Amino acid sequence: MRKFYYLSSCDTCQKIMKTLDLPKDVELIDIKQTNIDAKTLDWLKEKVGSYEGMFSKRAMKFRSQGLHEMNLTEADYRKYMLEEYTFLKRPFVIYDEHVWIGNAKKEVESAREFFAKNK
Repeated sequence: MRKFYYLSSCDTCQKIMKTLDLPKDVELIDIKQTNIDAKTLDWLKEKVGSYEGMFSKRAMKFRSQGLHEMNLTEADYRKYMLEEYTFLKRPFVIYDEHVWIGNAKKEVESAREFFAKNK
């Protein structure tokens, strides 16, 4: 699997995409147009270790829906991410068995180094 899940209207995602200089065989998926599917999300959970690790608590709907006041379970995180793309940390980069999630500096740098070495 070689995919880059991003939000096309997000400047940070656009910047990261350019920084990574992704190979041509990576499928670009705008999560606003095509949200992540359950099979891929579950596969990522196995790689990352939890659904919470892929969940964006910065999403505006996190507070507006009162989720910040609830004790969410792993099943809740999964459900919300499948229902609403804004709950996904972004971008998601999947390249074979390698996964990078979010825009944290260390994640982006790790992905950038990987793609630079594997051109």
